[in-house]
Amino acid sequence: MAFAFVVGACSSGGTATTSPSEETPASVEPSVEASVAPSEAAFPEGDISLLLWTKEGEADGSLQYVQKLAADYSTLHPNVTIEVVNKDVEALREDFQTASLAGEAPEILWTVADHIGPFTSADLILPLDGLVDKASFVPAAAAAVTADDTLLGVPVSFGNQLMLYWNKDLAGDAAPADSDAWVAAAKPLTTGDNYGIVFNQTESFWLIPFLGGYGGSVFADDGKTPTLDTDAMKSALQFMYDLKYTDKVTPAEADYNVADGLFKDGKAAYIINGDWTLNAYAETLGDKLGVGPLPAMTGGQDPSPYIAGAFLMVGKGVGDDADKQTVVADFLNYASSKDSQVDMVKTLKRLPGNAEAIADPIVTGDALLAGAAEAAQKGTPQPTNLEMRCIFASVTAGVRDMFTGNSDIAGITATMQTSAETCIAQL
Repeated sequence: MAFAFVVGACSSGGTATTSPSEETPASVEPSVEASVAPSEAAFPEGDISLLLWTKEGEADGSLQYVQKLAADYSTLHPNVTIEVVNKDVEALREDFQTASLAGEAPEILWTVADHIGPFTSADLILPLDGLVDKASFVPAAAAAVTADDTLLGVPVSFGNQLMLYWNKDLAGDAAPADSDAWVAAAKPLTTGDNYGIVFNQTESFWLIPFLGGYGGSVFADDGKTPTLDTDAMKSALQFMYDLKYTDKVTPAEADYNVADGLFKDGKAAYIINGDWTLNAYAETLGDKLGVGPLPAMTGGQDPSPYIAGAFLMVGKGVGDDADKQTVVADFLNYASSKDSQVDMVKTLKRLPGNAEAIADPIVTGDALLAGAAEAAQKGTPQPTNLEMRCIFASVTAGVRDMFTGNSDIAGITATMQTSAETCIAQL
């Protein structure tokens, strides 16, 4: 069953940074322990053609970055050609599954961590422990694409977390201390076609941080049993319902593009959005932009957004061609090297997955990246198991129901639970 959910739409990139003190935060501290080094087979001399599918798009320059990375690699190795093809996240997943069954899968994917569930359940991707050095990555980034102690993806960027952006001209220099202060600050800023707070009201991804802020999660300890009909979920839904219908600090309706446009046009003081748009907001607002974690829930705890990032995965068929596997492994190491990752930070303002790059002054000395890093530290790794697709689908349906004015929060959470259980039983 194919479910459309946003993590894709927003899933671009991620970032994990160091704190303003320029020390690498504990949650992203580089590992210095040695691990099994990648094999060093002789580089093939014959012509090698590779196909790379990527979720990155043109709007933020990320597709162009991937294309340049591939072109630069071909300059170093003229016998290697890498064709880069952009695909929507869901289309990439569906097309890769279809192409794999037909024996026509691309060798490399540049995609999101939640694709690991469906790809591993269908045995479509190659384990990477023998091709790259896991110790070279930010531990939390590698953990996001590790299942059963097996590395299944190479972290390119780290983060993907939702966080708070604000327009300093409207909201002041400092972030609100807690959710009560946030709402209080937003109320006088909501007048006419100007709003205090905007965010995507159509997807479950934007609810998850507040669920964590009330101490909840979507799964029980076994990581598979849904826990959606809980007091924590009810509190999270009620908080978001109140933003719209009680506090009235949000637009009547707002999907991703509406919220994004309002903030860029200076008609919204605060926006909840992902680290993938940091570069675009920095270009639009310049020194007027503030970035940091979502405010702590008054009486609760810090919101806990999902963290993931962008990752390179390898089609299982590559393992059947020794020369191709050697080239693919070399490209993985090239794309995730410190130099390439520092260049990505400069180009896209995304936090790198490489442990040395995240400790580089390009990250530690940037106030915006430091704010993004602080937000990432408060996150929790997004589950990659197949059941998560049912969770996203069920919670998204509940969120949309709530934002159309359904105030029966208990009824919504009960329906989400039943829907998720039914979906998982059919997997």
